[in-house]
Amino acid sequence: MQTSPISRVVVIQNKQGLHARPADQFARLASQFDAKIDVVREDRRITANSVMDLLTLGAFQGTQLTLVAVGNDAQQAIDALVNLVENVFPQEDNEHEERPGED
Repeated sequence: MQTSPISRVVVIQNKQGLHARPADQFARLASQFDAKIDVVREDRRITANSVMDLLTLGAFQGTQLTLVAVGNDAQQAIDALVNLVENVFPQEDNEHEERPGED
């Protein structure tokens, strides 16, 4: 078991921030790993697999979050969550853009 914490800083990229849908994706992914994963914003530390806790962070575009994991697959968890934030959440922006002819 990995006993030393693994941490990485990630910046919320998408315009909508860490709202309900991405928070749900993040929490679901975090819960798939055999590691204790926390998210830290300034002086707040919350559990990564709680959608409600994630929403209370108020993580808007540009917010820096530190992901901290300890456990058997801590490194894999951090890598997967960073990938989610950096590569999937920005696609959310495209889903929320207005399409021509729509109000």
